[in-house]
Amino acid sequence: MTEMLGHLEKIEQRYLQIDQEMAQPEVATDVRRLQALAQERSGIENIVRYYREYRAAAKSLEDIRKMLNDGLDPDMRALAEEEVKTLTARIDKLQEDIKVALLPKDPNDDRDIIMEIRAGTGGDEAGLFAADLFRMYSRYAQSRNYKLDILSSSEGSAGGFKEIIFEVKGRGAYSRFKYERGVHRVQRVPTTEAAGRIHTSTATVAVLPAAEEVDVSINPKDLRIDIYHSSGAGGQNVNKVSSAVRLTHIPTGIVVACQDERSQLQNKVKAFAIMRARLLDLQQREQGEKVTEERRAQVGSGERSEKIRTYNFPQDRLSDHRIGLTMHNLPRILGGDLDELIDALATSDQAKQLEAQLV
Repeated sequence: MTEMLGHLEKIEQRYLQIDQEMAQPEVATDVRRLQALAQERSGIENIVRYYREYRAAAKSLEDIRKMLNDGLDPDMRALAEEEVKTLTARIDKLQEDIKVALLPKDPNDDRDIIMEIRAGTGGDEAGLFAADLFRMYSRYAQSRNYKLDILSSSEGSAGGFKEIIFEVKGRGAYSRFKYERGVHRVQRVPTTEAAGRIHTSTATVAVLPAAEEVDVSINPKDLRIDIYHSSGAGGQNVNKVSSAVRLTHIPTGIVVACQDERSQLQNKVKAFAIMRARLLDLQQREQGEKVTEERRAQVGSGERSEKIRTYNFPQDRLSDHRIGLTMHNLPRILGGDLDELIDALATSDQAKQLEAQLV
């Protein structure tokens, strides 16, 4: 703990230094510098708060122990000993909070995201389940005041979606949605099932950190752009105006197509946003391959192919297979009430990171 306290002292000194810099007139008029300092300050604010609370509690505990050593009457001694227990528990909790706050932050956590939901096995029912997942995430985004924008979609023959791609904008969006990537499984009686048999269907969810142009450099020579007629609903616009856009990144083979908008320019902007996100995700996953197998076993690989969750309607039960969590009231969960579930996943992730540091 002594080494950690020295580190915390340096963080607090930097925190005070940032406050001084932000108060300087030349910084106050430099918007970029001010934003950078404010972001750095926000990143260490909780650490400093926990450290100050820890320091105050440790000082109080030291003072009470001195009083006990100096001798107290029985009534005062009983009160002091009770306070020692309370402060000791508080210090233990603050030590854990500090350890979690000091964990390396995911560099993508504050980013906006692009989510891709695709119907998996199960035919029409998989498409309907994909639509249920999209509705769940839409309502969750709304509950956190995030902005959601559909980038591309393809409807199923019986309703629902074969595929839907959308952007969620808001501070910390990636930190909340990143635990949703993977294969989601549903067990229920489809509305088209006359015999009342339970079917099992799946949908895949990908969560990509949104990328800016500065994050991913795309060489125009590596990109093929095709313009074609939209094939979906769109009234007089369909088959008369070439507004759909298909981007192909030749080195990686990644293909993105957008046709939801009437404007070719709008479709191109959305297609480029998806392409940048997929290239950034590919780049970060390639970097992640350098992580040791031991570390991968400790924290999980996070691959999208992993079956992460089952929604069992007959038993009104959700099971998250990564952390062994069982919850009930599927209507509430599918209605967008996801904070309890995501908080549990985040806590488990933090615990694994702390455990890995001890290896």
